[in-house]
Amino acid sequence: MTTTEAHGGLKLRQGDKVAIVAGSGRLPIDLAEKLAARGYAPFLVMVNGEADEGLATYDHEKVELENFAGLGPLLKRNGATHAVFAGGISRRPKLSKLRLSLALFRLMPRILANMTKGDDGVLRTLVGMMESQGIQVIGPHEVAPDLLASHGSMTEASPLKSDWRDLDAAAEAARAVGVLDIGQGAVAIGGRTIALEGIEGTDGLLERVKAMRGHGRIAGKKRGVLVKFAKPGQELRMDLPTIGPATVIAAHEAGLAGIGVEADRSLVLDAKNVFGEANRRGLFVVGLPPGKRL
Repeated sequence: MTTTEAHGGLKLRQGDKVAIVAGSGRLPIDLAEKLAARGYAPFLVMVNGEADEGLATYDHEKVELENFAGLGPLLKRNGATHAVFAGGISRRPKLSKLRLSLALFRLMPRILANMTKGDDGVLRTLVGMMESQGIQVIGPHEVAPDLLASHGSMTEASPLKSDWRDLDAAAEAARAVGVLDIGQGAVAIGGRTIALEGIEGTDGLLERVKAMRGHGRIAGKKRGVLVKFAKPGQELRMDLPTIGPATVIAAHEAGLAGIGVEADRSLVLDAKNVFGEANRRGLFVVGLPPGKRL
């Protein structure tokens, strides 16, 4: 069996091959670089219209989102023993463009049943589909444990006493919206939650907060925080809460004082630039204890 080391991440055996199913953003690039640095040449499955073209420098194939049922056979043909899903997908598959196959017909009852359970149900279907074909699904944090948020302040600035009231309020709201499988984030200002993450994601959430300040909807209210928590019962191998440099910049433009993320269950991408951008703007980034009030 392949194991996960306590501090070193995934322990691979000779002959193991990790496939990265790549959507948009920095995460697939980081994982490919880390695997290559360890001497394990990754195989990239690049989702058309999503994955960064720079990933084509690795052994790869491009796939349409609508051909997800063919993913398992594709990985097996290319000798993959493990698969990690990384990066964003900006849309759902179009039913009218689904590629008909025997694999799809076999999966359709499970897919339709789990679509009613929200995003996490769909992700669990993907995991089950891979593992039923002998592919071990792993999380990005197993490949690169150094990407996980640590506990406590990770920047020069630290939360003020008033910020902790905001962090507590936003964390409670983020957990609540996670129970409903709607999103992973919330913004609180003045000890009160004022916005929740929806289908538009964190970028859209921060744009709404920025617009509220501009329209005077929260006039006179200063500081405030963004908090991101994993959904309760979430499939942790896929879709962990994530922040990057763009999150810090957007939070600053929305007038917020800092960002809180769930420690050990959130990813900080391009950490050097995340903390550099936060320090330049006087924002804090803090890792919050999982699963309880602050």
